[in-house]
Amino acid sequence: MNEVRQKYYPTILQSIHLLILYMFIQTIVDFPLALIDYYKDTEYLYNPVKKIVLGVGSTLFILIYGFKKSKAPFLKVFPLKMFNPLILVPIATFFWGIQNLLNDVNAWVEKMIPAPVWFWEMFSKIFDSDFGWWGAFIKVAVVAPVVEELIFRGIILQGLRRNYNAFVAVFMSALLFSLYHLNPWQMPATFILGLLLGWIMIRTNNIVLSILGHSINNLLVLLTITYWEKISAHAIYLLEKQEFMYLSGLVVSLSVILIFLLSIKWRKNNRK
Repeated sequence: MNEVRQKYYPTILQSIHLLILYMFIQTIVDFPLALIDYYKDTEYLYNPVKKIVLGVGSTLFILIYGFKKSKAPFLKVFPLKMFNPLILVPIATFFWGIQNLLNDVNAWVEKMIPAPVWFWEMFSKIFDSDFGWWGAFIKVAVVAPVVEELIFRGIILQGLRRNYNAFVAVFMSALLFSLYHLNPWQMPATFILGLLLGWIMIRTNNIVLSILGHSINNLLVLLTITYWEKISAHAIYLLEKQEFMYLSGLVVSLSVILIFLLSIKWRKNNRK
């Protein structure tokens, strides 16, 4: 008689349900405010107090809801094993290289699915803040990585890896992560980000490292957008395109190898 395998929370379908619930909680507040702003010419939707209260409230609800549903110990859902801090260096170089390689991919997606002007105006607001550059830094490089990693590499990935093999768990968590952003023009970048962070989580079992990796990626994007004129004048960016792409590919390859090597000892220790 075949033994029925126990399913842990969340499965793939339960992960989708969790994300829909998360977005629904935010939408149920944002949509009425957007209508009021449209007809009354107000700005309730972008009120900083509202954004903080809704952001903190909806996130706490999802984290508590998902954690209780998992019925797993805290450190099973949000693991904190030891890791080599030097691994942050190849993580940073990986993101630099992969962003360069993805430029052509993003351009192809933009050509196939032209983005409306209003979308890029809305996207640019992600990097705006009521408190200047440092406010944008806190939002993009601190708050977003903490929230998204606790959900995707915490609750979702840890549940998936208990139900499926490591490849399926990492792939599906990365796919859901890219779909969650509701941005097809940035999906290649968010999918690759999700794959790397999921792989790092599998190898190191440390949610803090995935948060730091996510933060490094977002900080690089923020710095690129803010200081592109100065950055683009650097000698590296003045290379011929083919040479620049070869260099970026080499950096990405070496970074992956270093991440693998720097996580071997710690992976063995974390298994004990």
